[in-house]
Formats: sequence, C-alpha cells, structure tokens
Amino acid sequence: MLFLILPPIWYNATGAPGMKHIPRFSTDSISRNYPEPEEAPAPGARWVVVRDMGVVVTTGPAPTILLDRHPASSGMAVNRSQYLGHLGRTPVYAAEIPGAAPLPGSMVYSGVRELSGTIPDEELALAGLAVQIIGFDRTTRFCGVCGEGMRQLRTERAKRCPACGHTEYPRLSPAIIVLVRNADSVLMIQSKQAPAGKHSLVAGFVEPGEDLVHAVHREVMEETGIRITNVSYAGSEPWPFPNSLMIAFVADYDGGGIEPDGTEVVSAGWFRRDNLPSVPPKLSIARSLIDWWVENGTRPDSR
Repeated sequence: MLFLILPPIWYNATGAPGMKHIPRFSTDSISRNYPEPEEAPAPGARWVVVRDMGVVVTTGPAPTILLDRHPASSGMAVNRSQYLGHLGRTPVYAAEIPGAAPLPGSMVYSGVRELSGTIPDEELALAGLAVQIIGFDRTTRFCGVCGEGMRQLRTERAKRCPACGHTEYPRLSPAIIVLVRNADSVLMIQSKQAPAGKHSLVAGFVEPGEDLVHAVHREVMEETGIRITNVSYAGSEPWPFPNSLMIAFVADYDGGGIEPDGTEVVSAGWFRRDNLPSVPPKLSIARSLIDWWVENGTRPDSR
C-alpha cells in the first residue's frame, strides 16, 4: 500500500447535475421498530431465507423472496434468524438455512445481484440486507475482547457481551468510486479480479483516519499514477457484497501519465464515448456515473 502525503483538499459540492441513479440496495421502505418484536413472531410475519451469500426465491409468474410463513413449516432447517424491520405493520425476518439444504419444489436459490429485474427493487434491497445481517450474526457469535458468547440486543441492531460489556454493531465499510474526466474522455481501469475485457472506474476502501476526498485522490494516484482536481460528490449506494457503502464522486484530470499499479489494476486508459469498452451492468453506481458522463458529463470548458 502506497502512503501518500497530499496537500489540503477543498471539497467542491457541485455534484454531478442530472445524474440519475436508483439506489437499488437502499432499504428506505423498511422501518426498524425498537424494541424488536419477540423472538416468536406473530402470524403474518414475512421471511427472507438466506443460504450462503444468496437467498431463496419462489418460482412462477411473480417470483418473490418474501415467504408468508416460517421456513421450518416448509421443511427447512433454520440455523439462525434476525429481525430486519417492518414493511408497514408487517415484521420481516431473515432466516439462514444450511448451504446444502434441499429446497421445496416451488423455490430456487439465487445470488442477490442475479435477482435484479426479476423481483421488485424493494425486495432486491431486502435480499441484500438479509444476507448482510445474517452475515453479521454468523461472524459475531463470540466476543472479540474476551471470547464470551454474545447476546442480541432488542433495542438496537447490535450485540453485547454479557461478561465484559463490549458492544458489536454490523460492520459497514465505506468505499469511494470516482469518474475522472479529461476533456472528452473518461478514465477507466481493468482490475485483476474483473472478467477479461471488463472495465470500470477507480474505486477503493476508505482508510482509518482518512476523509472521503483524500481517499479519492489517494486511490486514483495509487491505481493509475495521475493527479486529479475539482472533486465533487455525485451520489451513494449501499452495496451489501458483503457490507460496503459506495460513495461516488466526479473529478477532473490534473496531470501525470497513466501508470497502472500492476497489483490491483492491470490496465487503464482514456476512453471516448465512441470507443467505450465493456462496462459494469446498470445495477451499479459505476454504470450510473458512466451513463451520466456519456449524456452530459463533459467539462464545460473542454474543447
């Protein structure tokens, strides 16, 4: 990891006017009512069944992830369950079943991203939340301070150690993503983890002690070796794969030659609208940034 000392950076809050992004993993429609309902939910509760990093979905003309009865009543063994919130007056829970567990004939397993466009966005967001919260429950069974078994709190989304009092909250990992403009071109990279030919934008996690704009400058410099200016906030997206919050920015090129780091990024370059490579799917905020730039994202003073 390259440690950079950057000059003070002033935040430009002009944003990306006209950028349209639907945060499909934002659970705005669900409310968290505390204290949580009792462990045995009342009739009428809805259930999202989690298996590994995906969910169970019903088949048929109107597939759904929301089951109207406890998964055990359909013969599924439940490892753990977690309260997600309320849809209106209806409590919603996530339940985890073993990875090899067979499913009833009317249900299939799916990754969360693969459900985009097949179920309502409200359910897609719930699927992501269910996987994230079940993952939190699975990885916080014991206190990280003293090793005692953790207890679920009903007054907030957290666990507390009964022995030493340590409180654990679901992990949230902020990450930046930035579209860098250079006149009528945009900076795109291919990471080592991406499929062959698939390009995206510079992105990376925010480090401890670092503000968001510094993270934008640092990631661009680390991954491509160039300098940027005019950093502007553009939007955000919960990204439950497994627990990120993507914060999007737009910036302008300010100098330097492109030099991919060779560790995370294998290639990078400037692309015009008429020669864009294969780009991320519309589900992502990266694609929203690219689409916005294609439509109207050129700098006003570009030639």
